[in-house]
Amino acid sequence: MKDFIVTIAREYGSGGRLIGQQLAQELNIPFYDKELIKLAAQESGFTEDFIERMERKKTVSFFDNLYMTGQELPVADQVFLIQSQVIRKIAEKGSCVIVGRCADYVLRDYDNCLRIFIHAPLEWRIKCVRDVYHENVANYHDYLQKQDKNRAGYYNYFTQKKWGKAQNYHLSIDSSIGIPNAVRVIRELVAAFSGGER
Repeated sequence: MKDFIVTIAREYGSGGRLIGQQLAQELNIPFYDKELIKLAAQESGFTEDFIERMERKKTVSFFDNLYMTGQELPVADQVFLIQSQVIRKIAEKGSCVIVGRCADYVLRDYDNCLRIFIHAPLEWRIKCVRDVYHENVANYHDYLQKQDKNRAGYYNYFTQKKWGKAQNYHLSIDSSIGIPNAVRVIRELVAAFSGGER
């Protein structure tokens, strides 16, 4: 069975991280989400807190900034490039699950990369954020929409693609079918994709 990478992009509160963790555990392969921040910090010398803040910051145009002459690339863009290097190094090591950080785009040229997008109805996500993540906010509707807008902005900015658009992924799945069911569907796809049973 060949090595494979599963990248998971997700709407906020859709359980994408939980799905990724459970999938990695069942497949007995490494799982990366917040761990990427720590690895990027080690690689760059930036603090983990600083990298987390830079993940939420973007400048005018990433691709325009790449071609700037005589000026240093904005720090948020530097952090993205460092994280991209870390993601590629991880992918070279063997099978794994990577959540977020535009990993599907970073590994777009890897033919062993399976790209997944997790979504769910707003009410289901609100229940998940409130009852599973135990986040207490004044207005859950506004909060989730803001989080999704931030994720979409980050993804669209760095990739020049549209976050959540079905054509960017091998599979888009509604996690309101249940986390275990979503994991089962992805496992079956992984088995078919990687040419073996797990």
